[in-house]
Amino acid sequence: MSKPLDVMYLPMLDYEEAWNRQKAIVHQLDEGEGAEQMLLLQHPPTYTIGSQNHPEHLLLSEDELREQGISLFQIDRGGDITYHGPGQLVGYPLLVLGRDEALDLHGYLRRLEQMIMDYLADQGIEAGRKEAYTGVWIGDLKIAAIGVKFNRCKHRRGFVTSHGFAFNITSGIQHAGFQGIVPCGIEQYGVTSLEDITGKTYTVEQVAQDIVPYFNRIFPYEITWITEKEALPRLQIRQYKGFRFLSEQ
Repeated sequence: MSKPLDVMYLPMLDYEEAWNRQKAIVHQLDEGEGAEQMLLLQHPPTYTIGSQNHPEHLLLSEDELREQGISLFQIDRGGDITYHGPGQLVGYPLLVLGRDEALDLHGYLRRLEQMIMDYLADQGIEAGRKEAYTGVWIGDLKIAAIGVKFNRCKHRRGFVTSHGFAFNITSGIQHAGFQGIVPCGIEQYGVTSLEDITGKTYTVEQVAQDIVPYFNRIFPYEITWITEKEALPRLQIRQYKGFRFLSEQ
């Protein structure tokens, strides 16, 4: 019998709020409480820097960040700097992976990539991987970035996943916040979006709904769509240490 997975779409959520929700869900799952979840959402303009942490890949000053209304956070996922903003579908699968499951970090990354590649294939787009890099690529252009963390459980065997994927949907997103960084620290390649590749119009919410069956092919769960109102009473959200604006260094 498949395990339950609650899936929720949020049209727009501040990065800090999303991060605190992830931490709260990870804590509950470690305690054996609640269902595994996947948050699907959009963020306001935000840069996040992962564990590789190359500050030189941020091309804007703090004054320029403030002028453009872009937030900047140091976080605990793998990878370098990336951009999140309107027109991009961000997915945070929060899953319990037992130690007896034959799935390591790299295998999990490959499955998330495959989910997006399968979705794109059904849109008539040939996407793939690029040697030495994570993410989903169309030629030399990245359409989806992936950065995750395996949180080691304290009260049960195994891990709880956090962070996830960022899938560029609407046209022009590559000319938005991506111009202020070296995306994922990769200087020689660019980024693209679903609309720019297909010439069609998509909404982020529709792609969020459409991509869940592709997730379910690879991760067999019993899916239930829930609302934010249904989720929040079960969740004890608080501020967590280890999360800060870079300007607070």
